[in-house]
Amino acid sequence: MRTRAKICGITRVDDVHAVVNSGADAIGFVFYPPSPRSVTKEQAKELIQHVPAYVQTVGLFVNASADDIQHVLKDVPLDMLQFHGDETPEQCQEIAAQVGRRWYKAIQVKPGLDIQAEIQDYQDAGASAVLLDAWHPDLKGGTGHSFDWSTFPKLNIPLILAGGLNPDNIEQAILTTQAYAVDVSGGVESAKGIKDQQLIERFMQGVLRGSAK
Repeated sequence: MRTRAKICGITRVDDVHAVVNSGADAIGFVFYPPSPRSVTKEQAKELIQHVPAYVQTVGLFVNASADDIQHVLKDVPLDMLQFHGDETPEQCQEIAAQVGRRWYKAIQVKPGLDIQAEIQDYQDAGASAVLLDAWHPDLKGGTGHSFDWSTFPKLNIPLILAGGLNPDNIEQAILTTQAYAVDVSGGVESAKGIKDQQLIERFMQGVLRGSAK
């Protein structure tokens, strides 16, 4: 089975087309104003109109309330929610039920964290997947850093690898982790929030090579 791939932090129509044409499975929109890749509800409404069927749309939220997310969903028909803050399993479960969307949780791989227990807690709460990202004391993703891939667990839940991925290391990342999916943002950019079509294409070529081995 080919490793799935999501390109996150899309801010321009041209980048939507680049992601779709590359064969990526999902497009991520960031609804977190401190991020340089953040989009408004109005921007996302325009961008999502250029996403064809069979390409999934994911909304990234950081410590947002159900009302905040519902406000976005009124105009932006996202397929999936990505909780990327300090949301507990119970909070994720409750918000998802209120807004009627499937969801997954991003977990930063901190030193000393019992990652398998953490994953299990979110799986028990109904997560469709769990994303593992590099830990940073201040930033909520988009750090450009990776964690030790040899610690990537093998569990009976779809696990998504993120953090520091780029066209040069994605093949090895997939071979090492056997992740269900990979998630990239800064690794395919020419500037923060500005995607590079050639880097996206090279990244997806690496995904295919890593999946085939």
